[in-house]
Amino acid sequence: MLTKPEEFVTRFAPSPTGRLHKGHAFSALMAYKRAQAEGGRFLLRIEDIDITRCRAEFVDGIYEDLAWLGLAWETPVRRQSEHFADYQAALEKLKTQGLAYPCFCTRKDIEAEIAKSASAPHGPDGPVYPGLCRHMSTAERTAKITGGVPHAWRLNLATALNHIGEPLAWRDEIKGTVPAIPEALGDVVLARKDTPTSYNLSVVVDDALQGITHIIRGEDLFHATHIHVVLQRLLDMPTPIYHHHGLMLDEHGQRFAKRNRAVTLESLRNSGADVATLMRAFP
Repeated sequence: MLTKPEEFVTRFAPSPTGRLHKGHAFSALMAYKRAQAEGGRFLLRIEDIDITRCRAEFVDGIYEDLAWLGLAWETPVRRQSEHFADYQAALEKLKTQGLAYPCFCTRKDIEAEIAKSASAPHGPDGPVYPGLCRHMSTAERTAKITGGVPHAWRLNLATALNHIGEPLAWRDEIKGTVPAIPEALGDVVLARKDTPTSYNLSVVVDDALQGITHIIRGEDLFHATHIHVVLQRLLDMPTPIYHHHGLMLDEHGQRFAKRNRAVTLESLRNSGADVATLMRAFP
C-alpha cells in the first residue's frame, strides 16, 4: 500500500494473547487521536505470529475493546498469520546477501555458554546471544538442516553493519535524533524454530507494506528500534518517525500486564466504568 509523501499513517498493533488493559487503551487512543489531529489514517494490525498463545477469542476481544473506546479503523485488518509469505521473502533476501545464519542452539545451550563467562555481554532484554552457531561451517550447517535438526535463523549483525557501512539513526519525537546501537541486542532471531518469522522481522515488513509513517508505541519497545532501523536499511524499507511514550503503571509502580485480569478493559467495562473516567486517569 503506497502513501502520499505528506500523508500521516499510524497503527495500533496488539497481540491476541490476552485481553487489552489500560496501557493498551492509552497507546491506542494516543495513536488514534494523533491520526485525527493530523488528518491522517489509523490502522489496526493483529500481530498473531505466536500460534501457540494467540487465540481467536482474544482477536474478537480486541475489536470489542477498541470499539468501546470509540475507535474506528480501516478494513480489512492485516493479520500477520495470514502473511507468512511476506516475511519469508524478506528472510530469503537476507539469506541471499549472507546476512542470516541458521541457529541450532537450545535454550540450555545458550544459558550454559553464557554461564561460562562472567563478562558475557548483556543488553536491555538480558544476555546477548553468544554466537555459538555464527561460525559454523557451511557443510556442518547443511548436514544439520538436511538431517532435520530444528533451527532458527539469526541476523549476522557484524556482517550486516559492515554491509551498511555507515552509522544509523532514527528520529524520535520525544528524544530527537537517536543513534542506533544494535550491538546491544546482538544477533537477533529473524525466524523461530516453530514460526517462520519473529517480532522484529514481521513488524518491519508490515510497517513498510502498510505505508506506516509514524510509529506511536510504548517506551518498552524503544530498544527494539535499534534493530528495526538495521533491518529497514538491509531490506530497502523506509524508517518511520517514532514516538515512544511512557508506560502506564499500577498502584505498585508496575506496568500493566495481561495476566492481571482486574485491569483489563473487559473487566472495567463489566464493572460499570465508562471511557471518560478511564481517560481522566491517563497521564
